[in-house]
Amino acid sequence: MLDRPAVLVRVEDVDGEVGWGEAWCNFPAVGAEHRARMFDSCVAPILTERAWDSPSQLFETLVARLRVLGIQSGEPGTIAQIIAATDIAMWDLTARRQQKPLWRMLGGAGREVNVYASGLNPVEPEKLAARKHDEGYRAFKIKVGFGADRDVANLRALRDMFGPAAQLMVDANQAWDVNTTVTMSRLLAPMDPVWLEEPLSADNPLQTWQSLARDCAIPLAAGENMRGVPEFEAAGASGAFAVMQPDLGKWGGFTGCLAVAKNVLARHILFCPHWLGGGIGLLASMHLKAAVGGPGYVEVDANPNPLRDMVMSALPVREGVVALPDAPGLGLRPDMDVLKAFQVPHNY
Repeated sequence: MLDRPAVLVRVEDVDGEVGWGEAWCNFPAVGAEHRARMFDSCVAPILTERAWDSPSQLFETLVARLRVLGIQSGEPGTIAQIIAATDIAMWDLTARRQQKPLWRMLGGAGREVNVYASGLNPVEPEKLAARKHDEGYRAFKIKVGFGADRDVANLRALRDMFGPAAQLMVDANQAWDVNTTVTMSRLLAPMDPVWLEEPLSADNPLQTWQSLARDCAIPLAAGENMRGVPEFEAAGASGAFAVMQPDLGKWGGFTGCLAVAKNVLARHILFCPHWLGGGIGLLASMHLKAAVGGPGYVEVDANPNPLRDMVMSALPVREGVVALPDAPGLGLRPDMDVLKAFQVPHNY
């Protein structure tokens, strides 16, 4: 990734209180402006046409009223993402109005969240991992899919460096077919990774994933490319996945992902929100995880990202754990003056 776009949604109520959200838009970078324009033309007119009783009411209305447009335009994903960003902003606004941290307003019992450092690239990943270990991380996800020799050597280097205590994960980013996945899983399994993420194209039928799970030597993880409660429920019921990873800026926001989390945790599947974007979405992912509780981790990109680091205050990582703030809502107010050099404004 050579750039780091972010689409931020700011909503303001009649009393001047503000909420913030973020839509998934990793790549291509030009997709960020497209999502902003889609928000202006599709979501903003509905958002501002009336008062809303709750973020969930607005979410369900947007989903219903934009469903046919998503089909006709061929852009259900883009529309889901701008709805998700709006939902995040509305929940932030609601918690601010109640003067409660969002994780607590949503029923969370504690502010602590387990995190892992992701995005460890295939060239000397142990160097970046060592820096992240010094910062307090104790779990690490490495990219694989660069040839068996390199993949095995990289994972072994991390295991040798950190020993058995560290939690290691591998992400193939849809790079393999079934046979390659089975073969690679057996080569990587001796390093005891917690999960193998999206080794196949995410649009493979569930029957393929179920068959793979029976032969794969590492538990499977997926979810960042799923959309809609029924799809997540079917994936959970399939028994194929040990880890589910919804991305609340890609689909669902809090309203959708809270429903997914309930189902996932009831099946004793690890709930590990996916995120690879700016600071608002990352903080929202942490609030989501704190709200639902249970085992699992939140993903934190190990690479530099000004649209993350300049938006949110650094949250110290202590022995792999982040403690969320007690401030209302998400607990941040982005300084847009700081971000002005990067900003492409869209004001409805």
